[in-house]
Amino acid sequence: MATYVTLFTWTDQGIRNVKDTTKRAAQFHQSIKKAGGKVRDVYWTMGSYDGILLFDAPDDETATSIMVAGCSRGNVRTVTMRAFNAETMNKILAKARK
Repeated sequence: MATYVTLFTWTDQGIRNVKDTTKRAAQFHQSIKKAGGKVRDVYWTMGSYDGILLFDAPDDETATSIMVAGCSRGNVRTVTMRAFNAETMNKILAKARK
């Protein structure tokens, strides 16, 4: 399963409804589980981004569909990155040496 890191910022709508942010996070957990993935964690942050999502999904298409569906609700804007652990990175590096 692939791992993803998503940075999010609240939209005007999202900050107006900030009291529901943990409820929205719980809904995200259900969406990713229904799609065959798993949420590793959600963190709310200070600074340039309002939070970070760490999750696993079966593939890039599934991860993208989940993020598009979530963003379409109008509460957040996101930047999502694929993440690789050391084991996967070593496999990538082995292919690069060929």
